[in-house]
Amino acid sequence: MPHLPSEELIHRIQRSETEYMYDRMQAIEGRTGNPEGIEMVRFGQALCLYSKTMPWLSFNTVKGLRSENLKDLDAIIDFYQSRDRKFQFEIVPAMVNQALLSALADRGFFQSAFHNSMYMNPQELVDMPDNGIVIKRIDKDEFEDYAKVHCLGTGLPVQGIPSVAMNNRVLHARPGWRFYMAYVDEQPAAAGVMHMNHSTASLTFAATLPEYRRRGLHQELLRRRIRDAKREGCNLVVGQCAFLSQSHRDMETVGMKLGYVRTTWTERQPESSAE
Repeated sequence: MPHLPSEELIHRIQRSETEYMYDRMQAIEGRTGNPEGIEMVRFGQALCLYSKTMPWLSFNTVKGLRSENLKDLDAIIDFYQSRDRKFQFEIVPAMVNQALLSALADRGFFQSAFHNSMYMNPQELVDMPDNGIVIKRIDKDEFEDYAKVHCLGTGLPVQGIPSVAMNNRVLHARPGWRFYMAYVDEQPAAAGVMHMNHSTASLTFAATLPEYRRRGLHQELLRRRIRDAKREGCNLVVGQCAFLSQSHRDMETVGMKLGYVRTTWTERQPESSAE
């Protein structure tokens, strides 16, 4: 019989996604002078993330929204509108009711995307023969290489490499964070990141340079992080991916299962008038 995730497991998966982003943003905020203009505010269980200099939606997101946040919607929206920032709500099944969704629609928001949250018990990882792929933990002086893979592997402009390096270097010595690099012919080819807290490991990021894709690097980065999570005593591993993407296929291959499909809600933009 298929095993469906319990409501408790769904909340645990969601908490891990909120916790790692909170810790990441808190570390970036702690850089001298808070150069990225990080602000975070909570409304009950809902966490509002904001960055003045990083306009990407992943840094301007409402996480952990629940039905009881209905009374907070206007204050949440005002938090971002007063900063002239486009943002998104992440909606997790079983955490919101029809009244809250209807209220979002009434305020001009619509369901604009889907994203998978995957999970597994690391004890269930099946060992595979050594395939020769070299993966190492990243040292603090290797974050320029990491940032190159991060930017070029995700389509970010190369001008962002110094900022990405700085914003991730601050996590290196922070409890729970681990950074990994996969090499091909001794050259950095793919990277992966993991955050561990409360016996849960979150696979927070992975990217492969275009010229090294379809060589099994992402799968091996998944396996390495899951093995390390098991050794550290974690009993749950969580990861996110786009529906039916290659990352989705790789996660299924190593044994991860679908916890839920969360939806993204963004503000409807006014139609431009025809001239």
